[in-house]
Amino acid sequence: MKILILLFCLLTLSEAARISEVANIVGVRDNQIIGYSLVVGLKKTGDGTTSKFTLQSIANMLKAMNIDMLPTDIKSKNVAAVVVTAKFAPFARQGDALDVVVSSIGDAKSLEGGTLLMTPLKGVDGKIYALAQGPVSIGGKNEKGSGAEFHPTVGMVYNGGLVEREINQDLYHQQNATLSLKSSNFVNSVAIQNAINAKYRSNVAIAIDPRTIQLQLPQNRTMVEFLAEVQSVNIDYVPEQKIIINERTGTIIAGVDVEVKPVVITQGDITVKILAQNSVAKPAGSVTMDKSLVIGLNENEVYTEKGTTTVANIARSLQKLGAKPKQMISIFQAMKSAGAITVDLEVI
Repeated sequence: MKILILLFCLLTLSEAARISEVANIVGVRDNQIIGYSLVVGLKKTGDGTTSKFTLQSIANMLKAMNIDMLPTDIKSKNVAAVVVTAKFAPFARQGDALDVVVSSIGDAKSLEGGTLLMTPLKGVDGKIYALAQGPVSIGGKNEKGSGAEFHPTVGMVYNGGLVEREINQDLYHQQNATLSLKSSNFVNSVAIQNAINAKYRSNVAIAIDPRTIQLQLPQNRTMVEFLAEVQSVNIDYVPEQKIIINERTGTIIAGVDVEVKPVVITQGDITVKILAQNSVAKPAGSVTMDKSLVIGLNENEVYTEKGTTTVANIARSLQKLGAKPKQMISIFQAMKSAGAITVDLEVI
């Protein structure tokens, strides 16, 4: 791991956001559907004879076509057993098309050029909600061709699924609905409640916890009209401050205004002292990063103007002082443990 990628998102104390951007309507969501089938027409890149389930599936398919054949007599490598998955959108109607993902479950080398046979796609209740069929596209470059690298045992059938069964959702006759925030926050929950009540000048919204707001249909509105209006309401949204560290890739993601308190850090052969000053010192041998950040290379000290001692500036400083990615990750974890960083730190 030689390179540390630093991505910093500019977050202010609050920002304007529409309710649709920060909350979902409970019950209006995608559903997962899944099926098992075969991809045929491969160029000797399908499952081998060790994939017994593939041979049995071929035999079962042929038997349905009045061709009786034992699985042990099948030697073809032009067929692959696959699992087919898709997202079933809310309010999908019969005949709507959807994209499906086709993934090999045998020892096939590639699904390139194959055709997915008709596949019933079922929900968790075991009912068939869609049928999928069509040519499989794996994208990227072909054999010995140019272009991006590809993963040949997973492909897509674009618009290959057709909705056969609808999920009934009767919003029109409902008198109540529920909003669910995408992340728990008491301030945002109350802000949504107040914004909706101010718009309708009545208590049609009640925040019952930091993530849930119950809605009561006002007079002279249908539920569809009401929810459309609610989703377009603007609120003063307070983003959640967090530092995210990916140890596998050496990536640190944080807001530029996440504050770091003055602290002394020792990690391996690196010792860094972070000092917040009213007027930033510029000792001999120092490097000026900007008007509020100076790095004393000789003393391994970081000078910041008060109010600008942030994760972004410290990361820049550590990088300038030669800290490796794993060292920087360990330093931020130690700073969190020492109380120099107060926001949540999440390691993924």
